[in-house]
Amino acid sequence: MPLNNPINTTGAPKAIGPYSQGIESNAGKMVFCSGQIGLDPATQNLVTGGIEAETRRVLDNLQAVLAAAGLTLGHVVKTTIFLTDFNDYGKVNAIYAEYWKTGPAPARATVGVSALPRGAKVEIDAIAVQAAK
Repeated sequence: MPLNNPINTTGAPKAIGPYSQGIESNAGKMVFCSGQIGLDPATQNLVTGGIEAETRRVLDNLQAVLAAAGLTLGHVVKTTIFLTDFNDYGKVNAIYAEYWKTGPAPARATVGVSALPRGAKVEIDAIAVQAAK
């Protein structure tokens, strides 16, 4: 059995490069989610509505990848947020907080970048872990 299994779901956009939506590690129940941008999985187009709409779509996409692995946002232990404009930091934080209303929010880093694929304003990746049974 391979050490890592790819996670693929139609609930999140198809990968737009040579990467998997997520990887489940057989070394333990760990899932590494590739960075998601605000692509609508049905159209593969960036959602309209600005940073708020993109952030919601990104987090919904991450939830879909996690669900395909049998996990939820509650299993996420680390995220990285990439922003093309740090003036959006507060708006992204407010929406991000909505997705972690219960339980502790994961550890996180936020990085300013000059550009993201497809002209996106925000990208978020995640690492999730399920406790051993």
